[in-house]
Amino acid sequence: MEFRRINGLPPYVFTVINDLKLQARRAGRDVIDLGFGNPDIPSPDVAVEKLAEAAHNPRNHRYSSSAGIPKLRRAVADLYLRRFGVEVDPDREVVTTIGAKEGLSHLMWVLVGPGDTALVPSPSYPIHIYAPLFAGADVRQVPLGVGQDDAPAEETFFGNLMEAWENAWPKPRVIVLSFPHNPTTACVDLAWMRRIVDFAREHDVVLVHDFAYSDTAFDGYQPPSILQVPGANDVAVEFYTLTKSFSMAGWRVAFMVGNAQLVQALIKLKSYLDYGTFQPIQIAAIVAMNEAPDYPKLVNEIYQSRRDALCDGLSRIGWEMPKPRGTMFVWAPVPEPYREMGSLEFSKLLVTEADVATSPGIGFGPGGDGYVRFALIENEQRIAQGVRSLKRALTKL
Repeated sequence: MEFRRINGLPPYVFTVINDLKLQARRAGRDVIDLGFGNPDIPSPDVAVEKLAEAAHNPRNHRYSSSAGIPKLRRAVADLYLRRFGVEVDPDREVVTTIGAKEGLSHLMWVLVGPGDTALVPSPSYPIHIYAPLFAGADVRQVPLGVGQDDAPAEETFFGNLMEAWENAWPKPRVIVLSFPHNPTTACVDLAWMRRIVDFAREHDVVLVHDFAYSDTAFDGYQPPSILQVPGANDVAVEFYTLTKSFSMAGWRVAFMVGNAQLVQALIKLKSYLDYGTFQPIQIAAIVAMNEAPDYPKLVNEIYQSRRDALCDGLSRIGWEMPKPRGTMFVWAPVPEPYREMGSLEFSKLLVTEADVATSPGIGFGPGGDGYVRFALIENEQRIAQGVRSLKRALTKL
């Protein structure tokens, strides 16, 4: 049987590592899981309590609104003003999405189709590559530049974007961005955002910024919202999510914020596709943003402590890498003695010989091979245990 949209999809390489992890655990081995970026930190208590209360109210059992209830959109507008100094109209410039992946995927349905082109960083979070492909567009993967030369990755990436734009035909309609970046952890400043907004306004291209790690940053770094750039609303939208900031991954609450025409276009499409997130979840999300505004800082401190435990531990065993300034990940080059294996075989080795699960870089596109991604989803004691296991297994270091 032929399936129109999925026949061309490559095997999902992360399942290879996941299957090995499950086999090891069934055999009684204690696998340290630093692979899938599934947050283990609890959601805010006030949100959980509000969810339970709202779920007992039968009025909340009915269909909700695909755009998000008005108080929820107002809460995210208030958050943007409080957090980034950005004013947005909750009625025209905010739409609630069922997680950022759903929002990004459906946005591409209204932005691109067969014959259109999108520019996407390489390596990249898989949905950034496949969302435009599912919409029928041609995707040009632009090297991010991590580890390619001595220049900062963001500078190399900007130059690569300009080159890709000049060489593309037809000219791209969309540029997908995500900083701090998953998987590479690359970061940009507000000046960089200003340059890309200026370029987009000059060339009539839409910028889609996945801001998943807006609050996950370390060592004094403050990730900029693209909407902080004057005039960004003319060409840009941004996805803000409660997944990492408030550790509410399974709740599936995110927002697209920015250009009113694009927001209204997504609202129109979603009105045909869904009735929105379960209303008690929306109500609890309002409480999380309004009554637990400092929760992202608590979450961030935990991730920073885990980052330091992992990077310092790996450094002690001879596996060197820079400490990331953002995200809940560490992007680690495959050590030289193992580089010829490639990232998938090396990740398999780490599971089978060290009982440590990671994500192979090749799963994020061809630009990711040569790296593995560690997710900071185990506590410091478990991370230390994993480092000791890696030391015993990686005898060539």
